[in-house]
Amino acid sequence: MKKNSAPNERIKREYFIWLKEAKGRNEASIDGVAKALNRFESYSKFRDFKKFHIEQARGFKAYLAEQRNERTSEPLSAATLYSTLSALKAFFKWLADRPGYKSCISHADAEYFNLSEKEARVVTAHRGKHSPTIEQILHVLESMPVQSDVEKRNRALIAFTLLTGARDGVFQIETYRLGCRQNRAGRARSEYQAQQDIHDVLLSGWRCRPGNRSRLG
Repeated sequence: MKKNSAPNERIKREYFIWLKEAKGRNEASIDGVAKALNRFESYSKFRDFKKFHIEQARGFKAYLAEQRNERTSEPLSAATLYSTLSALKAFFKWLADRPGYKSCISHADAEYFNLSEKEARVVTAHRGKHSPTIEQILHVLESMPVQSDVEKRNRALIAFTLLTGARDGVFQIETYRLGCRQNRAGRARSEYQAQQDIHDVLLSGWRCRPGNRSRLG
């Protein structure tokens, strides 16, 4: 059984060099592209890329949808389908501009590797992380021990993260990491009081640093 095609191997090597040198892709990314191309070649029985036809793309999509994960025996995930087909689409678009392939493949041909709009939306939909409310974080601060300097410092770090993260969106502290639950009483706290509480926590943490106590007297 045919295992590879010499012309295909040559053009693939050229493509991988282009990905690395021109596009800045890392080895892991290029390995993923190589795997996608190998999937397609295995399906087409290593037919020369110059003989590509849109029916191969359509057939491959149906074939890929029936494949299963080798480790879990589950159907391939939507993310795997998307990444594989996207890699093939990008390759054949690049191939359509190469000497010797321009007359065989067009950019429009590569579009046949697209998933349906519905399938693509499922994969590319943004899924926001669940973050705790300010009330939850204040509840955590109130629950933390403050007996030692280290405990005060840890409490101050969370307060500082709340201030900087809430303002700039730099940090997203996930609820499960804080280990806190919704405040059953649902207490309302004014913004001013919350700021004062955080200020007190930060000041307490600053005082515990060596050399700072003497400055405060």
